[in-house]
Amino acid sequence: MEAGKYIPDELDRRIIAHLRVDGRASLSKLSEALGVARGTVQNRLDRLMATGTLLGFTVRVREDYDAQTVQAIMMIEVVGKSTNQVIRRLRGLPEIVSLHTTNGNWDLVATIRAASLADFDRVLREVRMIDGVSNSETSLLLSST
Repeated sequence: MEAGKYIPDELDRRIIAHLRVDGRASLSKLSEALGVARGTVQNRLDRLMATGTLLGFTVRVREDYDAQTVQAIMMIEVVGKSTNQVIRRLRGLPEIVSLHTTNGNWDLVATIRAASLADFDRVLREVRMIDGVSNSETSLLLSST
């Protein structure tokens, strides 16, 4: 089954919602919470993984876990048809934790998380040196409400 062809149904969406809250939930726990057989949950998870709907499981960390981390949002303008090349280069920077294409004045929006201001400065320079990046604007994230 191809990733682009599978459309999750209501049960799939409920499974995904539970996993967003607790990515370590056991099959038994999911089965009980959703009111379906354990085998049904296993089959659905297998299909969600096989189709690329679920890409994997991850750890979510408390926002204040590392108060020294510098976080920012960077809007990036790309020249011509070099978007795919720029995206490939940006994905190679470990400090870029998410990357989105968008419409409007900016072509890409990146979330940056760096260990220090010096690392943050280095990342900004690296992004601006990528062939195809014509302009960028970055805002530091000071606090979350």
